[in-house]
Amino acid sequence: MSEIFTFNSENFEREVIKSDIPVLVDFWAEWCVPCKMITPIVEKLAEEYKGRLKVGKVNVDEEGAIAARYRIRSIPTLLLFDRGEVREQIIGVQSKEAIDKRISPYVS
Repeated sequence: MSEIFTFNSENFEREVIKSDIPVLVDFWAEWCVPCKMITPIVEKLAEEYKGRLKVGKVNVDEEGAIAARYRIRSIPTLLLFDRGEVREQIIGVQSKEAIDKRISPYVS
């Protein structure tokens, strides 16, 4: 299984903004049922895009500054970063196919 990173204020700049490959960031919280529903999909995407896409999570309860910086108002929210910029925003539970369609143009 591919590694799912935990992004926080200490590593976000290095692991996400300065990443040389696209990064899918899952904004979530422990109490969020829809967040738990999307987790297997995020894990499957990490496996399928291994080596071409970095995948990780930001706990909005623990990392409120990062969530505020990207105006996360609803969770789960997935942001796709490419070259340090947000390229896609996916809010709520979506099918794997719907997410794949949005992120695949950025992943070679």
